[in-house]
Amino acid sequence: MLNCTLVGAPVDCGSSQLGCVMGPDAFRTAGLKTTIEALGYAVHDIGNVTVEPAQALPHANDAIHDLSEIVGWATALEEAAYNAMQSSDLPIFLGGDHALSIGTVPGVARHAAEQGRAQFVLWLDAHPDIHSPMTTTSGNLHGTPVAYFTGQAGFENVYPPLQHRIDPANVCMMGIRSVDPSENEHLAQCGIDVYDMRAIDERGVADPLRRFLQKVKDANGVLHVSLDVDFLEPNIAPAVGTTVPGGATFREAHLIMEMLCDSALVTSLDLVELNPFLDERGRTATLMVDLCASLLGRKVLDRPTRSF
Repeated sequence: MLNCTLVGAPVDCGSSQLGCVMGPDAFRTAGLKTTIEALGYAVHDIGNVTVEPAQALPHANDAIHDLSEIVGWATALEEAAYNAMQSSDLPIFLGGDHALSIGTVPGVARHAAEQGRAQFVLWLDAHPDIHSPMTTTSGNLHGTPVAYFTGQAGFENVYPPLQHRIDPANVCMMGIRSVDPSENEHLAQCGIDVYDMRAIDERGVADPLRRFLQKVKDANGVLHVSLDVDFLEPNIAPAVGTTVPGGATFREAHLIMEMLCDSALVTSLDLVELNPFLDERGRTATLMVDLCASLLGRKVLDRPTRSF
């Protein structure tokens, strides 16, 4: 029997919209554990990671807020992710805002490096999150994880030293539709595969994803999936503080999850930016749990009919 570890990461300081601190417990309330168990997994919920209070850290960019808290979360979650990879077939990190990936991705990458395998990342998000601390104008550090874990400049003596850089060629972004000018410059230079919503409109999700999964397979790599609520169309997933119209549809999202399941390449998962304060009777949390179920093997014919 495969085992799955749930790791709560109630990070709520990477954005300006409070509420993601409640995300991990909303996933639990929506039945994530029992849903995964019904698919044949042994599930161990280790509760929520915690961090110690930290002294304020100065930075030349006055817009940045909660830097010391982000560094604390990065350190704690890197260790938690590494430990979960050692003891679990599939850790799932329950967010919390997307700043949690500053810790989770380096943690899973450390484990991959010890196994002699290349770490790949599928970034499902409306935003590329490829700011550095110097380029962010909002000061919201949930916009920095991809730049950090791919080894971009600007993080020296700010975030924890990066031990295992993710090759930008091993990152695929899908659903992108809100990009700042400085992020555009980074994306043009760094070599990340980016499929924005226009590309998805023109080509669908299956072909780009199939080619990326083949790349992972050919490299004997392992795959971390980072799923942001704002990847989805806001009409079906309103519980996020960074809604951007024109996101992935219900069927596009489930198709991606089903293809990921078929690939058998996924070894870790982030579920991020769920803000229950903005939800409608738990519909976003329920959808995210259903998407996780599709990733873990639930088939179309197995899905229960909803009463709403």
